This record gives sequence, structure tokens and C-alpha cells, in this order.
Amino acid sequence: MNQPTEPKADKSGVRRHNLSLVLRTVHEAGETTRAAVAARVGLTRPAVSSLVEQLLDLGFLVESGKTFSGQAGRPGTVLKPADTGSAGLGVEINVDYVTVCVVDLTGTDRVRHTERLDNRAAAPDVLTRAARIAAQALDAAAELRLAPAGAGLALPGLVSGGAVRQAPNLGWNEVDAERLFGDALAALRPGTKGLPLTSDNEANMAALAELRFGTHGDLRTFLHLTGEIGVGGAIVVHGELLRGAHGFAGEIGHLVVDADGPRCRCGSRGCLEQYAGQAALVGAAGATGVPDLVRRAEAADPRALAALGDAGRMLGRALSGAVNLLDPEAVVLGGIYPRLMPWLAPALADELADRVVSGLWTPDAGRLRPASAATDASRGAAALVLHDVLADPLAYAPTTDD
Repeated sequence: MNQPTEPKADKSGVRRHNLSLVLRTVHEAGETTRAAVAARVGLTRPAVSSLVEQLLDLGFLVESGKTFSGQAGRPGTVLKPADTGSAGLGVEINVDYVTVCVVDLTGTDRVRHTERLDNRAAAPDVLTRAARIAAQALDAAAELRLAPAGAGLALPGLVSGGAVRQAPNLGWNEVDAERLFGDALAALRPGTKGLPLTSDNEANMAALAELRFGTHGDLRTFLHLTGEIGVGGAIVVHGELLRGAHGFAGEIGHLVVDADGPRCRCGSRGCLEQYAGQAALVGAAGATGVPDLVRRAEAADPRALAALGDAGRMLGRALSGAVNLLDPEAVVLGGIYPRLMPWLAPALADELADRVVSGLWTPDAGRLRPASAATDASRGAAALVLHDVLADPLAYAPTTDD
């Protein structure tokens, strides 16, 4: 019996696909020429030129001067993604702060607002505050001639279907975050009613930021840990997030590292974040915050060094199981961890060397890495919006001339 086949794309569908192909190619290159794009995507130069002209007319690309290849022929005009027009709005809500950013098609932060807030409060109040900060960011973006094509919400805890199913550190359960945020934003800025919203766990969003904007070269399969009040985790395999059957993969902060350990807010005992989360680390060190913890460690304060050593060992214990299971290229540490790596890394690396069976995780293997600068969850949330723009620019164009 013949299997059904996918319907063939018509000419407009093919062109739509090719517009995305060309835009993504320019976006990945940062700067390039029509000839280079044609060579990369396998289309003829006239076809690429036609697609580029449409993307220029729609405001997704700009031209900038000439480039000389050193070979015979006329110099090519440099193509770049536009720094006006479509952009991504990223909103990160964490236990003790809200960050909002607007990122343009070049991948540049054009607007960034952070407010330190205690978000262990009623969810509607927190999401309304986040919407107020987002409205301010949108006003600033409009002055820069940027129009966010959507908003991405980076949220702590278990997130699926636009809702926070459980966030122990916030005390949230079954919070309809996308709806509450969208309604609050529309009330403050009526023009945003109907703005596309997407949401995910903040550790997943931070991993996306590392994937899209990071400086670790061609790293495509890695574990990403985010140290905040708790500990978040994300798994990237071949350039895609591994979400699990229900979208909850990566909750390494609630992996038990000591069955007789302290009670966790999730209800279990001895979870990793009870040793390596920000609150646990600062408390164990007798510090007033992360900056004070760093000062104490730099001064070789015994209590601070002991707390960091214990946290490193517990991180290594948890990560070694994940590494044995998933075989990543690297582990990337974000959030507060890059500042603490001089004291966390030795014990962590020793645990990985002792416990990972492949023998590839020796302390000098370079597989334990700090997150790149400016790859926080808010940028990952904005990157998720930009991904949709790059995948189908005509859907976000001011006109839809096919």
C-alpha cells in the first residue's frame, strides 16, 4: 500500500523557504555578500539577488559598503541584518530580580532593564511588575525604531503550556504566566494586545542564549547549569534543547546528592541546590551575598573556602551522573558560578575525573567552562522570538508581498 506523501510546496512556498534560508545565512555570518550566500546555500546568484532585494525592501537586511575578496571581479556589497525593525523581547523572572531586554536581528542588546525585586509573592503581582518593566523597555525600543515580533518569558521551575506548574523557590503552583503577563502588558500598552508570547524554564533559556550568542565556538552538545537562588539545568543535544516527554528535563537542582541532607522546598532531602544554590552557598559561608562571598574567598577565609569546596564536590557528584548518562562535549556553568569558578572548579573537576567512566573528563581536559558573557536567560528568551522571525520573515514583515 502506498504511503501518503507530503504535498509539494508551490512557488510561493518555495520562495518563502528560500527567504528564510538567505536571512538565516546572513544572520549567522554577521556580514557577507550575495556571492558568498549563493555559494553557501546552493542557489544561483540571480536567485539569491532577487531574494536579497526583497529582504532589503522589507527591512530585514541592510547594505553596507563594498568588500574585496582579493580575486578578480567586481567587489561585492556587504549585507548585514538590520538593526531596526523586527526584534525579540526577552523577560526573565527570577526569585530576586526581573530582567527585560530587546535584542535586534544582529543579536545585539539594544535595551536592557533590570530591577531587583523579591518575587516570592502572589504571581499576578509579580507578572504585573514584569509587564511594567517590559512596557518601559518597549517604549525605549520604539525610539530606536525597533518593533518586537513577540515576547519570550524565562521562568523558574517546571514550565509547560504557558504555565508555571511548580516553582518551589517562588512558592508558585499552576500559574498561568503567559496569560497574566500578556493581559497586564496589554493593559499598560494596548498596542501589544495579541503580541505572540512563548515561555520556558529559565535554565533552558540561558542555554539557548549560550547556543545562539556564546563564544564557545561550535559547541553543540552540552549541559548548562545556572546558579541562582536555586540551581537550574538544561541539556542541549546537537544544537537542540532536550525537553523530555513533558518539557521538564534538566531539573538537576533537585537531584538528590545526600539522602540524609537538609529538607528542600520541593519536599525532598539533600537536593543539589541545598549545597550549591546561591542561598545555600552564601549561608554556609557566613556571607551577606555573592560579592561578599567572593571577597571572603579571595581573602582565603576558611569558612568561605569550605563552603565553596563542598558545593564543588556536590556539583561534581550530580554532574558526573549526568555526564555518564548523556556524554556531552562540555559542562557550561552560568549564573553566579563563573565568578566562583576559581574555588568551585578544583573539587568539581576532581569529582568528574573520579566518577566519569569515559576517562575524558580529566581536570585539564577543558570540558568545564564558564558561560559566555551576556548569555543570560532574558537573551535566550529574546533569541526564541528571533528564531521564529528568521524561520519565516514574511510572517513578520510590514507587508506580505510574496
